[in-house]
Amino acid sequence: MINFFNRVVAVVVWLVLLAGLVYVAVAPLDVLSGVSARTGLFAEQLTLWKSSSPTNFLIGQIAVGLAGLLLFGTLLWVELWPRRQRGVRVHTTEGGSVELDTRSIARRLVWHLDQLAEVITVIPDVKARGSAVDIQLEIETAPDIDVPMKTDEVVEVTRDIIEQELGLKLGKLDVRMRHAPFDEEWAA
Repeated sequence: MINFFNRVVAVVVWLVLLAGLVYVAVAPLDVLSGVSARTGLFAEQLTLWKSSSPTNFLIGQIAVGLAGLLLFGTLLWVELWPRRQRGVRVHTTEGGSVELDTRSIARRLVWHLDQLAEVITVIPDVKARGSAVDIQLEIETAPDIDVPMKTDEVVEVTRDIIEQELGLKLGKLDVRMRHAPFDEEWAA
């Protein structure tokens, strides 16, 4: 939800800035004179409000400042410290449920995928998305493997672990494979 909100706000801000820049480029003198006239009128209005009721003017200043601080402070806090879901809720057939941490899922994937022949290292990135998990696997293999066959094996083992053993729903699965360098003796 926050990502959608951020994208909408970013698109609106960029469109407004683009339209403003085009308007300034087309009629720069009109823009400057209009801004100058409106700024002068606004300054006169503020002076009138301040002279008619200094206490109310001060209360208005404080209210505007606090409202801005509250609004933008909250948006900044939500942006910098998002509350990401660190686990996935698993429901059992008996009616129970448990939240499984994404790091635990990653450790289990590492343990099982390291057991496969010709797999040297596995680095999983597991993200919870609702009741499903999205997984990105970085796998280093021996340099002489059959890539399609090994990819199918990794996908099958990952799907079995996630769906059969853990009872989760597998979302996106992205496997990135790289080969270890050839040994000089083997290459000769």
